[in-house]
Amino acid sequence: MTTRTSATRYARALLDVLLKESTAERGVQDLSEVEALLQQFPELRRAFTNPSIPAGRKRALVAELLPKLSLSAPVGKLLLLLAERDRLVLLPDLIAVYQERVEAMQNIVRAEVTTAAPLAPEHLSALQHRLARATGRTVKMTTKVDPAIIGGLKARIGSTVYDGSIATQLESVRQKLETAV
Repeated sequence: MTTRTSATRYARALLDVLLKESTAERGVQDLSEVEALLQQFPELRRAFTNPSIPAGRKRALVAELLPKLSLSAPVGKLLLLLAERDRLVLLPDLIAVYQERVEAMQNIVRAEVTTAAPLAPEHLSALQHRLARATGRTVKMTTKVDPAIIGGLKARIGSTVYDGSIATQLESVRQKLETAV
């Protein structure tokens, strides 16, 4: 079983518990706090993922950290469970899967937009509205710049790519010309 599959099971269980006891958003906040802690202290991440450190020591470390964090009880229990089972290595995938599930529940989709040059805020807003109309969902958009696309844009929403880049159009024309010759 892949780590992503295992992380999905834990994320699903956590979401079910949090929906009964609290809110799904509280889980997002708690897991974001854990992720920030792991980014701030890379040695802690290494300790959690190091197979030579016994599970009991990892559990003791988590138990020592929990009172210093303001996590909900279900997230704290999950961290202890993961430590006991020596599965803390799943945390990055678990956090990502949990976030995806909450966004799906809230009818939110993530879009990654690539342009040749940075877009003005009003163009970004208009593009976000068009993508929201096309998907029928709220769109959270991230942007990146890639001069290689020459102009136009590429938008990736899930596994769907909308490619309106000039580079792709030029490549299409080149292929048509090659087959015509």
